[in-house]
This record gives sequence, structure tokens and C-alpha cells, in this order.
Amino acid sequence: MNEHIVRSFEEELNHLTADVARLGGLAEALVGDSVTCVVRRDVPLAQTLIVRDKVLDDLEIEIERAAVALIARRQPLANDLRRVVSAMKIAANLERCGDLAKNIAKRSLVLAESDPVTPFARSIERMGRLVASRLKEVLDAYASGEVAGAVSVWSRDDEIDGHYESLFRELLTYMMGDPRTITGGAHLLFVAKNLERIGDHATNIAEIVHYEYTGTQLGDQRPKLEGVP
Repeated sequence: MNEHIVRSFEEELNHLTADVARLGGLAEALVGDSVTCVVRRDVPLAQTLIVRDKVLDDLEIEIERAAVALIARRQPLANDLRRVVSAMKIAANLERCGDLAKNIAKRSLVLAESDPVTPFARSIERMGRLVASRLKEVLDAYASGEVAGAVSVWSRDDEIDGHYESLFRELLTYMMGDPRTITGGAHLLFVAKNLERIGDHATNIAEIVHYEYTGTQLGDQRPKLEGVP
């Protein structure tokens, strides 16, 4: 393969990676803003977030098309093939994070019209910050090629599960004690579950990053808090 072709191929790979990083930035912002919508009962922000998710969806489609075209034209092998496939898989996980953030924003619109479930705002905010930080960590690991950073995110998945389990139990107890809080509490349960699922996607990305750079899979059983589905 001549030098020009090699350089052109590397440029295409770098462009693909840059697009995934851009998608990651969009997903991070959506997740952070979705938690703000809930905690601050910010209706205008929630409405703009729902629209912003479309930008993320469109970029994920572009990345998938570019990756498929790259495989068809270049027929990459070994490390290069893992890099292209990883970009596609990470983009799909990030797109799903955007969908979950959009769902949280929609829940926040309902919560803004119901009686505030004030005691749980701080718990939701803490869980949201934890999930957002995990997503940022794993995206930084992807961008820098630091496998240890990805493994660190993967190994701490049970911390997010712990937050979810604790919040789940507290909300159920709260709703049982005061039926007037059932509507708001139920929506907060969905918010917490969506955050937990975003955490799972961050862990998925960690596994993909590990495979891209090492060619080996992480353990079959990721850390999970017992009792969390």
C-alpha cells in the first residue's frame, strides 16, 4: 500500500474518531442538562433538550454510514478494523444515552406541573453527577487510548447501581407514606432508572474501548450490585 493511501486511510480513521468524540460531547451535555431540568424544574431547558437530541441522532447515523463505507472501501484488518467497529458501537451507545436523557427531560415536564418531591432532588442530582462523570471518564479513556481508565469505569459500575437501589427504596417508602406523592415519585423512579441505564451504557463503552486497544474482552461478568436488575 503506497504512502498516500496509507495517509488518506489514517485521516479517515481520525475523522471518524473525532466525530465519535463530538457525539460524546453532545451526549455528556444532554445528560447533565437533563438532570438540571429535573432538579430545577426548568421547563424551557427541557423543551430545548428534546429538540437537541435530534442533532445527536443525526450524527450517530453519519458515523455509522461513514464506518460502513470505510470498511467496504478499505477492507481494514486487525487493529484498524477494531477501531472502525468500536467507533460504530460507541456511537450507538451514545445515541441511546441521548434518548434516555431526552426521556428524563420529558419526565421533568410532568414533574414541573406536579407537587415537588423536594426531599429527593439532591439524591437525583448526586446520582446524575455520578453518571455524568462516569460517561466523561470513559470518553476521555477512548480519546486518549488509556485502557486503565476504561477498566476503572467498568469496575465501578456497582456504585451507580447502589445509588439507584437506595433511591428506589426511599421513593417507594415515601409514596407509601403519602399517596399524594405517587405521581411525582413514580416519574422520579423512571428518571433514576434512566440514569442507571446511562451508567450501563458507559460501562458498555468501557468494554468496547478495552477490546479496541487490547483485542481481548473484559471479564464475562461485570460488577453488579446484587438485587439490581
